[in-house]
Amino acid sequence: MEVASMPKKMKKQAAEVLAPTYSKETYMLWYETMLRSRRFEERTLLLYSQQKIRGFCHVYIGQEAIAGAIASVMRPVDPLITAYRQHAPALAKGLNARECFAELCGRIDGNVKGKGGSMHFFSKEWGFFGGHGIVGAQIPLGAGLAFADKYKGNDHVTVCMFGDGAARQGALYEAFNMAMTWKLPIVFICENNLYAMGTSVERTSNVHDLYKIGAAFEMPSEPVDGMSVEAVHDAFERAFARAKAGDGPTYLEIKTYRYKGHSVSDPQKYRKETEEGRGEMKRFEGLDPLKITRDKILNDNIATEEEIKAIDAKIKAEIEDATEFALASPFPPVSELYTDNYSSEYPFIKD
Repeated sequence: MEVASMPKKMKKQAAEVLAPTYSKETYMLWYETMLRSRRFEERTLLLYSQQKIRGFCHVYIGQEAIAGAIASVMRPVDPLITAYRQHAPALAKGLNARECFAELCGRIDGNVKGKGGSMHFFSKEWGFFGGHGIVGAQIPLGAGLAFADKYKGNDHVTVCMFGDGAARQGALYEAFNMAMTWKLPIVFICENNLYAMGTSVERTSNVHDLYKIGAAFEMPSEPVDGMSVEAVHDAFERAFARAKAGDGPTYLEIKTYRYKGHSVSDPQKYRKETEEGRGEMKRFEGLDPLKITRDKILNDNIATEEEIKAIDAKIKAEIEDATEFALASPFPPVSELYTDNYSSEYPFIKD
């Protein structure tokens, strides 16, 4: 009997059997990762309003389910490369809040010594390769990282993330073609939060379901519910298994939503001034991945309220400590302009 034709009671029983199960440790990892991301971004907005952070700044609030899956599936050796909305993926990959806040504030103790700011985190230790401000530029770079790993013969899997706006870049099509031709171990992820800056997908593409782009290259592609950490985790695991088996890339369109503007200077008029936009925001308010995960943990007795409160307190203390650390860190000396940029090994550069 097909599931669709089953009585309601049997459907429920079938769903319980078919539904994947996750350990308590996994749920707690997801919750802690997502909460750290949320509280980090909330503090980022506060520091920006106090002019402790300057320049461009893009927060991840609403998209934390993706960060949760990064933490539960990726290893430090697996390269991750993304665009400028990158604080949460960096934290999920292993960078700590101290070095990330210091970088946001332009301080010497930042992960790139205060030179990168909000859009250009980097960590060789944790396999985090940015943070790129040029839209779509990370896509061929991600293919290059995967090519290097295949050439070396290791089992690393690259994750290359980009937004729905970057899916219009010609470099994506070239990278997809090479990745499939060479069967590169890479997972391409389109974080479709519905808007490229302030322009909706519907206004910029005849293809509204962006995962269909992969069909042109016969690349395994699928849409993913980006408001469900379980769904993102499962999609990651399938894609990683494919890459490790030598079967090449996977393309995931993760359908998510950002609760804040494109950047901190975005008034979001494209959403707030239309009835459709107001309805959209109200609908996604009920899909908050952090709240859904917390409710799941408590309602299903995965953990106690005391255990959840302990994580809440831990993250609160971590954010306070990281903020104090960052603001106490000195600004880079002028001499840092010349470090990590050029090397005197080359004869055309004089001391």
